[in-house]
Amino acid sequence: MTATDTELADELVGAIRSWVDREVVPNASDLEHADEFPQAMFAQMCEFGLFGATIPEAYGGLGLDATTYARIIEELSRGWMSLAGILNTHKIAATMIARYGTNEQRGRFLPRMCDGSVRSAFSLSEPDAGSDTRSIRCRAVPDGEEWVINGTKMWVTNGMRAQMVMLLARTPDDRITCFIVEKEPGPGADGLTVSRTIPKLGYKGLETVEMAYTDFRVPDANVLGGADGVGHGLAFALSALELGRINIAARAVGVAQAAFEAAMRYAQERETFGRPIYDHQAIGFKLAEMATKLHAARLMTYDAARRYDSGERIDLEAGMAKLFASEAAFEIASDALRIHGGNGYTEEYPVERYFRDTPLMIIGEGTSEIQKMVIARQLRDRYN
Repeated sequence: MTATDTELADELVGAIRSWVDREVVPNASDLEHADEFPQAMFAQMCEFGLFGATIPEAYGGLGLDATTYARIIEELSRGWMSLAGILNTHKIAATMIARYGTNEQRGRFLPRMCDGSVRSAFSLSEPDAGSDTRSIRCRAVPDGEEWVINGTKMWVTNGMRAQMVMLLARTPDDRITCFIVEKEPGPGADGLTVSRTIPKLGYKGLETVEMAYTDFRVPDANVLGGADGVGHGLAFALSALELGRINIAARAVGVAQAAFEAAMRYAQERETFGRPIYDHQAIGFKLAEMATKLHAARLMTYDAARRYDSGERIDLEAGMAKLFASEAAFEIASDALRIHGGNGYTEEYPVERYFRDTPLMIIGEGTSEIQKMVIARQLRDRYN
């Protein structure tokens, strides 16, 4: 990245930071408690061009590097983590098309995905196939120039509002293929239904749904990568999930930053025994540990993003960053709630929201236990 590129990146991140402070922070808790989709914030994110953040400029994207993207996700999550969730599954799908789609697919989908007029969901998990991605049962059977899809998908973020779904299904050769499902004119048409919305502890304001496919037809033209892409869907998805794990790690850093800042403010305002609680060693030491974990999580996230930008395979680094940052965010949010005492348990302070949001990062894009399996496997390969 040149000096000019760095200045432009800093300017964009600074603009988003200012917007988050001005528009998101004052309104996030009200929207979150109402579980209301942030339509005005979504529109502003489209104006910023964030839905095409890392997509090449030739297709209408911003062409940003992953490091700048991670910084943007961090700022959004500092205001309200759900905003980053609106982006993530969309960006996974867009990345898959940009990398593995045919020229026709790139030209047909990416410009509309970049301007936000077409939003995408990513659909891999099923009722009996979460982390065990090779156990998916959703089936796609060829029929002339179409594929007929049957099955149920779970945990589809943005599944109601998205106009497109990046769907992984098992084909008759027992391999997994990725299909670009166009929902227009809407769910329920031609065998696609949103069977239920899943209520959640946190991560509110955007929907997470179950989707059912019954004899749903997808044309050959919507097989990701065309005929050569049949059977390679899982490899396509796992490659794109490297960027998804950077997103999750950056989200964790953003929420942890917000929780830490809230705890610092409160510790200097709240007095007990005639002095601010910050002056009590028990609180001061806790804040010191929180700041150290936050700094380490940020550095690991940026390191994974820089390696991604350099073209390295980052299964190990992205897994480490996601593991450490998500666990650190949960610990920091928990400590922030404790520092707030009884006030932290009320809806009057935002730390209860941070506390409810952080478990999502421990689970999403592969649980911490799955990350440890990935890390251990990569370590053995590197040191064998």
